Amino acid sequence: MNRKVKWGLVAVIGAGLIGGGIYSQLPKENEDLAAADRILSATADNQSKKVLNVNATIIKPQVLSEDIPLIGTLLPDEEVDLSFETSGKIVEINFEEGTPVTRGQLLAKVNDRPLQAQLQRLVSQLKLAEDRVFRQDALLKRDAVSKEAYEQVKTELATLNADIESVKAQIEQTELRAPFDGIIGLRQVSVGTYASPSTVVAKLTRISPLKLEFAVSERYARDVKLGTVLDFTLEGSLNKYQATVYARESSLDLNTHTLTIRALYPNPTGIMPGRYASLTLRRHEFQDALAVPSEAIVPEMGKDKVFLYKNGKAEPIDIITGIRTEALVQAVKGLNAGDTVIISGTQQLRTGMAVTIDNIY
Repeated sequence: MNRKVKWGLVAVIGAGLIGGGIYSQLPKENEDLAAADRILSATADNQSKKVLNVNATIIKPQVLSEDIPLIGTLLPDEEVDLSFETSGKIVEINFEEGTPVTRGQLLAKVNDRPLQAQLQRLVSQLKLAEDRVFRQDALLKRDAVSKEAYEQVKTELATLNADIESVKAQIEQTELRAPFDGIIGLRQVSVGTYASPSTVVAKLTRISPLKLEFAVSERYARDVKLGTVLDFTLEGSLNKYQATVYARESSLDLNTHTLTIRALYPNPTGIMPGRYASLTLRRHEFQDALAVPSEAIVPEMGKDKVFLYKNGKAEPIDIITGIRTEALVQAVKGLNAGDTVIISGTQQLRTGMAVTIDNIY
């Protein structure tokens, strides 16, 4: 082998080695990644061709209100524990438990026989005292008696009348009378019981009207004004009732930072006080609001969007929301009356996806 051939073979081998090294450093196709790309591409094509069945609603202006749920308690208009102003043995009970009574009605009485005897004695002296004053007045006009003597008998008559009034007042204290119209509760004493001012005979309650007492946080305190009408319901009843605010506490509670408020309910049906009431405070009301069902809203990247139905496809649109109710959310910006908003399958929707509407609400 001559020198030229030898150097030629060396050059060919060197070039081959260099070419192999360069080829080994070149990027090669990853078969796994290529397969995944083909699958994703096929999935995207299928999704673009897939038709999703959905429900939708047509946006219309409506009245929308912001309601704050609260819990209140029904209180009697008036309630008092009845007791005597004096001590003594009860000799009469003139009421039936659980029945209506009227103001001034005699409910019970303690023994007043010593006071009646004292009153009778004083009344028997009254005629004699009046005669003395009459005679002294006639004598004074003829200057037959001194002015001092006349004033003395006149003072005695006035003292006697004052004593009579005092005894009559003590007799009144032996009588227990209803201070207002109401329903009297269960009696706690019997005839023959020795009663004192601390002895409770029964409870008297006026239930018409009823007071609805509730508390609101300081955030809503300014929204409840005198004359505000509130709707409330009772457990176990489907009826709705209305009460009118008539009084507010003068300051917030230091511990709860709430304001106590009372409203009046006429109570024509005789609802018992002491029941809990679920009431609604209507804060704001919008007459021509545009609202969508809450399930139609898709939060994304700190924004709220909905999908509109346009020409058989789903098109997303950003909205700005306002007040919320149990089922609806106000759309302050982004929607127009007449828009068709998709309300089902929103998590599966993609821009431009073909959809078919099954139901329109």
